[in-house]
Amino acid sequence: MSFPTTFQPLYSFSGFFVGMLVGITGVGGGSLMTPLLVLLFGVHPATAVGTDLLYAAITKTAGTAVHGMHGRVNWRVVGLLASGSVPAALAMLWLMAGVNRESPEVAHAITLSLGCLLLLTALMLLCRGQVLNAMRKWRGERGVLTPRAIALLTLVLGLVLGTLVTMTSVGAGALGVTVLLVLYPNLDVREIVGSDIVHAVPLTLIGGMGYWFIGEINWTMLFALLLGSIPGIVAGSLLAPRLHERLIRIVLAVTLMIVALKLIFP
Repeated sequence: MSFPTTFQPLYSFSGFFVGMLVGITGVGGGSLMTPLLVLLFGVHPATAVGTDLLYAAITKTAGTAVHGMHGRVNWRVVGLLASGSVPAALAMLWLMAGVNRESPEVAHAITLSLGCLLLLTALMLLCRGQVLNAMRKWRGERGVLTPRAIALLTLVLGLVLGTLVTMTSVGAGALGVTVLLVLYPNLDVREIVGSDIVHAVPLTLIGGMGYWFIGEINWTMLFALLLGSIPGIVAGSLLAPRLHERLIRIVLAVTLMIVALKLIFP
């Protein structure tokens, strides 16, 4: 697939906007960047996903360093997640390499999956507390899980995340953190978030490199996005303490719902 090679400043402005929202809310960039590329710029869904996966791998590396330095990573959880997500990501890349990505059916499958995951992300932004309580109640009714069962469920979670993230670039934060909070109620929330971010780096890197291998990365667009998003994340992080985060999350959730419905019902 051939891509335009001219630098587009609008990509950098969009990257700054997305980066700022990521810095303020902590919501993963894929929830915002991929639909923005598809709907606003008309980028093919496969190219948007692949470019965004490499974008995420680069931007999340800084977060990994911060969490690692502060000891906020549970490496056993990361290892279990990766044991499921890496094979799933490779299998999904193999599948993507073997299909005609130019076909309307493949583009529709990606955008439909992306829309459904954006709805899930919006739900988690608005109702994570209620969802967590419901899931914990469900788990409590089934008695104490054995360490082996928790490990197996973590691996299965990794399998699901590897499939979803490689197909849509969305899912790790919204789904992963919520399920991990239920599986590991004794772990500090910061440790779970840190572990989720660290796990996302190799997953998005493998996904992004795989899309590069099959020719779905627009490097000019990736550079332009990074040029805007890195200062955007810094600005958002500095603004976050001065803003009403709950209000921003509600606005962001409503925006994601509108975008999701646009993707599902074009």
